[in-house]
Amino acid sequence: MNRLSRLKPQPASLSSKVLWVTVIAILVIESLALLPVLGRQRLHWMYEVQSRANVAAYALQSASPTQAARILRLAGIHRLTLVSPSGQQESWSASDAPPPTNAVLIPEEEHLSYSIWRTCLRIAGLAPAEQTLLFTSPLSATGGMAVQVSTAPLTFRMRLYARRGVSLIVLLSMLAGLVVYGVLNKLLVQPMEILTASIIRFREAPEEADHAGLDLLAARPRDDISTAARELKAMQSELRGALWRNARLAAVGTAVAKIAHDLRNVLSSALLVADRLQGVEDPVVQRATRTLIPAVERATQFVSRTVEFAREGPPPVTRSLVRIWELIEEVANTVRPASAKWRIENLVPEMLELPMDRDQLYRVLTNLIRNAAEAGATLITLSTEIIGDQTKLRVLDNGPGLPPKAQANLFKPFTGSVRSGGTGLGLTIARDLIRAHGGDLVLEHSGPDGTVFCMDLATHDPHTPPPFASRESAL
Repeated sequence: MNRLSRLKPQPASLSSKVLWVTVIAILVIESLALLPVLGRQRLHWMYEVQSRANVAAYALQSASPTQAARILRLAGIHRLTLVSPSGQQESWSASDAPPPTNAVLIPEEEHLSYSIWRTCLRIAGLAPAEQTLLFTSPLSATGGMAVQVSTAPLTFRMRLYARRGVSLIVLLSMLAGLVVYGVLNKLLVQPMEILTASIIRFREAPEEADHAGLDLLAARPRDDISTAARELKAMQSELRGALWRNARLAAVGTAVAKIAHDLRNVLSSALLVADRLQGVEDPVVQRATRTLIPAVERATQFVSRTVEFAREGPPPVTRSLVRIWELIEEVANTVRPASAKWRIENLVPEMLELPMDRDQLYRVLTNLIRNAAEAGATLITLSTEIIGDQTKLRVLDNGPGLPPKAQANLFKPFTGSVRSGGTGLGLTIARDLIRAHGGDLVLEHSGPDGTVFCMDLATHDPHTPPPFASRESAL
């Protein structure tokens, strides 16, 4: 298996990709810049032939046929024809049978783009070997000159120049590529490798904090890399804290599951004693028993709900019509001691009924009211507002408000508590219970004038018709 894995092609690293992309890009750009130079070399060669023809034309006027052939061979011209203003032509040839003409060019009318195209064809061997260049002779304003010349020297010159140019381009591309690669490697590749290594290390061991590389990148001048390093470091810290909190939650769930059985036995004994107290005819005992028995039963259910909270998934909801005003009064009588200096104002309509899980809503209201009282509120007001098919239940207090740190970590276990020694589980559990009903618990306001929590509750169960529907049908 190890041998097979060695035979598999390994993915190219980012450094090698940057190097080759840089070299190839510079090579292509410099090659494109070489083409206009080759085109100008071709135009330069044609004007050079034209200059040699002009010089040869002056010498041919008084030369013998043998001398004329020698002059043309020295000038590299096969045939030279002079055209007089009257149209008479006089020709000289370097041999008795000059090669045939297969192209006609006029240097003054040729553009650079066309010259580049013809140069590429000539270097590739696709251009004809013999060409005739026609141009206006500078010897006469009205006369002309026709020159027949071999393009073999031009082909040799262009190919030699192209080979040297390409060799120089390759060398410069490698040197420039190494320089650019060094800069890019320092500015981009190495930071990306540090970020990638940090992500891999965090995936392999998220509980181990290793921010040495990220701290180095974050200390750079403010740019995209430093911003990414700071954000990645913050994200890893937040995820590491979340994993730590989840581990603690799992430990709490395990501990609660272990003690739930023994705690139920204790509560069962308390409930048995409370049942016996119901037989006592003392009115004070009777009144205390009516409060004690529901409290013990609620404590038993609280143990079960706490175990369920430690498990995955939303808590189960058992809906029934709950009169909200009566539930708030029950919570107030249970939570507020007789000697308390704070009071609860219940502004909820007495006849308002909602399909809720009574015990879960009782826990939510208990947590919110106790939190407000412990924060220093002297007045806690509960009111409702019906908007469409949603009922907003608000819990308002006149306390000093939540500190900024508590607001930033609100609804986070073990971090959102205001008082010393608190776990922050109360608001977390409360929001989960409201969300299990299809609503939500949000913080609407918190400041020196007080704090407002709002619960979005369904006016009726979406899976069953509202209660008044059956009454209307009965009527």
